[in-house]
This record gives sequence, C-alpha cells and structure tokens, in this order.
Amino acid sequence: MAASVRSVAVRGVALPLFLLLAFAGNSLSSDALSTPAADPRISIHEGFVDERTCASCHADQAAAFSKSHHAKAMALADDVTVRGDFDNSRFDHDGVVTTFTRRDGRFFVNTEGPDGGQAEFEVKYTFAYEPLQQYLIDIGGGRLQALDIAWDTARRQWFWLGDRTPAKPGSTYHWTGPFYRWNRTCIDCHSTDPQARFQPQTNEYKSTYVATSIGCQSCHGPGAKHVASAQSGNLSSSMPDIGLPKVDAGICFACHARRTKLLDGYQPGEPFLDYFSPALLRQDLYFPDGQILDEVFEYGSFQQSKMARAGVTCLDCHRPHEAGLKAEGNALCTQCHTETKPERFVRQDPSGLFDTPAHTRHQAGSTGAQCVSCHMPERTYMKVDPRRDHSFVIPRPDLSATLGTPNACTTCHVGRTNDWAAETMDKWYGTQWRNRPSIAHAFTGAANGDQAAIEALRALVSDQNQAGIVRGSAIAGMSGIDGVDATADIRMAAADADPLVRLGAAEAAGNIAPERRLEAIGDLLGDATRAVRVAAANALASTPPDLFGDRQGHFESAVADLRAYVETNGDVAETQSSYGLFLFARQRTAEAEAAFKRAISLDPTLEAMRINLAEFYRASGQNDRSEHTYAEAIRMAPERADLRYGHALSLVRKQALTDAIVELEEAVRLDPQNSRYKTTFAVALDSTGRTGEALDRLDGWAAGGDADIIGLALQYSLKLRRLPEALKHAEDLAQLRPQDPQISGLIGQLKQAINEK
Repeated sequence: MAASVRSVAVRGVALPLFLLLAFAGNSLSSDALSTPAADPRISIHEGFVDERTCASCHADQAAAFSKSHHAKAMALADDVTVRGDFDNSRFDHDGVVTTFTRRDGRFFVNTEGPDGGQAEFEVKYTFAYEPLQQYLIDIGGGRLQALDIAWDTARRQWFWLGDRTPAKPGSTYHWTGPFYRWNRTCIDCHSTDPQARFQPQTNEYKSTYVATSIGCQSCHGPGAKHVASAQSGNLSSSMPDIGLPKVDAGICFACHARRTKLLDGYQPGEPFLDYFSPALLRQDLYFPDGQILDEVFEYGSFQQSKMARAGVTCLDCHRPHEAGLKAEGNALCTQCHTETKPERFVRQDPSGLFDTPAHTRHQAGSTGAQCVSCHMPERTYMKVDPRRDHSFVIPRPDLSATLGTPNACTTCHVGRTNDWAAETMDKWYGTQWRNRPSIAHAFTGAANGDQAAIEALRALVSDQNQAGIVRGSAIAGMSGIDGVDATADIRMAAADADPLVRLGAAEAAGNIAPERRLEAIGDLLGDATRAVRVAAANALASTPPDLFGDRQGHFESAVADLRAYVETNGDVAETQSSYGLFLFARQRTAEAEAAFKRAISLDPTLEAMRINLAEFYRASGQNDRSEHTYAEAIRMAPERADLRYGHALSLVRKQALTDAIVELEEAVRLDPQNSRYKTTFAVALDSTGRTGEALDRLDGWAAGGDADIIGLALQYSLKLRRLPEALKHAEDLAQLRPQDPQISGLIGQLKQAINEK
C-alpha cells in the first residue's frame, strides 16, 4: 500500500454505517438481497450477500460499528460524507493551483490533469475519514485516482501529500498516475470483497465490491451460507457462527501490514502467508532496532514483540466493532501487566507493578506516565497521521547516540540530547539497562555491509527466543554482505519451523552463487507456505532443469504459484518486470521480452522498467536496442545518474566511446559520491588516450579515501611516470591496506627511483 494513498481507516471487524438503514423484518427473499442502485460498483459476488442483510439480526453490532472509522473507509461523495471545504476554496502548491467547488449536490476539483493542462474533475468517492480525507476521481477506463491534495480534518485545511518537487503530469507519482490509482494501490483495504478486475487487453478496469466501505463480510467472510442457515432455522444462540469462519488476527494483518499480495480472495481463517508475503525488517523500512521507519503499518513491528510470542492478538486491545481501545490509558496495559501473573500466560510472566511513579519516573496521570509514551512511540505518516510503534520497545538513548535510532525520551523531551536521556536513565535504573541485548548492532552492521556483523547475525538466526521476523531478516541481511558465503546458514534457516525464517532463507538465496542455491533452499519448493514457495521459485529461476531431480514436480508447482501471483498483480508494472527477469533466467527470451514491454505499457514513465528491458537486450546481445531503450528512458528522466551510466555502457559496447564519455561525465555530475561511476569514467578517458586527464580527475577524487579510486590513480601515475604522485597514492593506499606486502614493496621501489633521479 502506497504511503501517500493509504489512510488510517482500514479493514476491521464488522459492519458499515448504512446497515442501520436495513429493513426491520427477517425476510430473506431475493428482493431483500437485491443490490442497491446508488453505487454502480456494488456487485454481490458469489458466496456473499447484501451487507444490509446482516443488520437485520445484528443491530447492536451494526450500531457499534457505525461509530468507527472503518465504517467510513470509503463512501459515495455527498453532503454527508464529504468533509473538505468545497465552497470555492483554493489551494496552491509549487505553482499548481487547485480549486474545490460544489454544484447540485456534486463535488468538483479543478486542477492539473494528466496532460499538464487545467481541467475540472468530479469527485466520486470520499476515501478515509480522519485525521485526513482524500477524494477519488474517475479519469476513465474504470480508473479511480486518489487526489494528492487531502483535507486535514483537525486543522480544517487542504494540504499536499507529496514531498519535494511535484511529479510531472501523467507520470507515475502524479495524482493521475499508477501510484495514486485506487484500483491498483488501495483497493484491498477500504471496501468489502473488492475485486480490481483489471483487463490486460485494454489496460482498463471493471472493479466491483460487495459494499462501498468495509462491512461485516470483510472480516467475517462471505455470508451466504450463514444467511441460509438462519433462513432454515439452523442457527442457535450457542452456535451463532454456522457458515462463517473464525475471525483471527490474520484478517487484521491483511491490511495492517506492509506486504505483497500473492493471491486474491483472502478470507478469515486462511493462512496469512498463503495470500501475502510480508516485508522483512529491511533498512529502508525499519530502524536497525526494529522500530518503524517507513509506512509499514503494524504487522512487522508487532511480530517482533514479546506480546505476539505470548499469544496476545489485536482483539486483546482493540474492540472488534468500534475499533477503539478496550480500556483507557494504562488500564489497557494492566489488563495483563498485573501484580499477579495472569493464568493465560504459561511461558511468559507479564506481572509486576508498572503503573506507578516508581516505574514510570513521571507524575501519575501525566503524559510521561502513560505506558504508550515510552513503549509505543509515535511516528507521523501522510504528514498528519501519527501512528504508534507496536514492537513495544524499551527506550535506548544510548543506541540513539551511536546508531541514530529514535527513542521516546528525546522524542517527548524536545531539545534534550540522547546523552542527557541516557544519564537520566543511569540515575533511575543504574547502568545495567545499557547491557540489554539488542538487534540494533547486528542490523546496523548488515546495512553497512560490515563482515564483523556476521557472528551477531548468525546468533540472531539461531536464537529461538527471537521473533521469526527478526531471525528471517537476519539471514536475509547476512546474505547481503559482500565476501561472505552464507550457504550453510541459509540451508539451516530453510529447515526452521518458523515460516518467516524460511521466507528469509528463500529471499537470502538470491544473494548467493546460483550454483549453490538448490543445495541451500531446494526443499523450500515444496514448502507448506505459499509465500516461501514463491520466493524459492524466484531464487531458483536460473537453475538448469536437469538438476532438480525429484524436486522437479515441486519446482513446477512453485512456478504455478508464482504465475498466480503475477496474474493477481497484472496491473503492477514492477511485478511484470520482475517476472520478465524470472523468464529470462529460464531462457524463455520471447516471453521475457513481452513481460518487460508489458511493464512499460502499464507505467510508461517508470524508468526502472526501461532499465530492465535495456539490460535484457544487452544480455541477449541486442546492443542497438539496449542503447535505444536507455536513450528513451533518459528523455523522460535526464537527471537519473544510473540511466546515464547504463546508457554509457551501452555506447561503449557500440564502440561509441566519445559519446559514452559524455554520459559518464554526466553520471558523475549527477551522483558525485558514486566511485564506480568515477572509475569507469577514468578508464574510458584512458582508453581514448586521455590518461593525463583521467589522472587529474582521480587526483581530485582521491581525497575521499576510496581504495578503488586511489588504486587507479596509482596505476595511471605509474603509466605516465609521474613518480611523486604515484608515491603519494601508494602511501595513501597502504594506510587503507596495511597488510598488503605488494604495496609496501612498491613504496620502497618508488622512493628509490625518486632518489636516483
């Protein structure tokens, strides 16, 4: 789910607002189940019933749910549902002027359209309720687009959801582009049984849902069997859920997770990992200690917590229908964290006196004395939407000082330093708190590619007391460190009982030598969990068919799961392009090219799609097409250094060195920290006889302390017989590689040669 589109109101257990309007009688005739005409996208899918039917028997639950944000996740735009100011209000951001008006009970936005010109668009739906509300606009082809100007319901003002410079009209991140497309990005979590129904032949949608907003069947599953049982008189007060699956936390995580959808049709009671592949603790999503960084929702952080491992679920804290908290303030936590150990916790002991100043070190009733203030710090998303971390961390200002992780102390006490917070905690608790085990050092090392972190990561993987998502993330992180052979570790993780560890192993296998992958994760092709099988199939794409042996059948089944995932995401350019890489690895070149081109047709302005096609052409020996594809991408994004670099290499292959040098110089200008661009540029200059110019450039860059740059400068200094420069570079290189005897010997030779002159 995209950060700029997803709202705070997402799927919860229960019933929508309009259920209160349900008929009072219990008749279940076909007329009573007819589809309301108000919303043309409503369609009663097979196995489902009209949502109003539920309220005829469950009025109390319907009344409770009507008060929740979930009930207002999406609605037809009208005078009741629209909260923004459409009374000729005006909003200007970076020169883009947008006006909001209403006429005859309809709502309109005049703003920049996909062609760059001003145009008027009608608002069809509201999207979310609080603390912000967005608006969905039909731009044709069945596409509903979320306007990137939202209404702040607290400050009662319009604001822009984007960052930095506004996207170009019609591009990926313009409000009319794929990123803001409801059918592609948001559809799963704001309606009842939404079905995108993308038409790949026409690139259009025929999306439908059972109810406009979240309803009973979103969380309780299709209701037709339940209604039939009620109609036949088979339901009793002791067995009220006949025909309905048991609701569990998986139905919450289906939306409250940063995940990839593997298959449509998820229902309560189904294994979460058979329908979704959750993001592990990547450095772009989480801080090294596991705290939330990017918009990851609750699944990944909660999975890290001791509470999750103790069997606590969402519904222990949240009311199922109102979606509010079960108790106010610290009373919510002291349901379990009581003076006496609750009987439900067999292996864990949450008992103790926590709601006292002796523990909180803050005045009773103050903000600082609230459990959530220290253990569930907030982070704001979509500019106005604060959300709490669900990993239930203990503040570690010492780690903040050294690793840059956040902590609740200085988040609350603005202006105070991490050192102040750490010293204060020393006074309160002694210094032993500093020695508490943390995953932060291991994951910081993994993010930095530090080989010294290997043992710490290995210890996390084997520590059964750690959460599965931590252990799976550790094996994935270990495999990404250059110069480390993690094959044996991956093989061990692949045999773990926890599916998240096996998922991490399957993803990690993509980072080891292709010839070692089958040995490491071959058994995962037949894993019981679909997410693991799909990841394993991807990792083993380049394995020759004759090597699978008796695993061939499992591989084919896993590939079928992979194809289902690709079809489920038929409108997602990134998925289609990734599938192209899989097909090319299987040597199915025609199908691979078609997949790459399909990705470009889905999102013509997403440069990465053209990079993959250009690299496909390069790898298949079609240099002219590769160069042409890179040139096309540069016309759309001339400021992308990686495009300039890729284009330069394609020009080198065409022996157009002069043009290649121009592109390499541009790549260096656009990304002056990239040493690979610099060394390639220098090599290209040397190849055309401009070695002196190459050395002059390298001399200027060598101050950065990069061994590759200094080594190349040394090589060219020797080539040009500029011995004093060569000696300087050799001495600088020796400081970076003190154990290298060749450099020491070269320094001696250079000193002798210089003295002899």
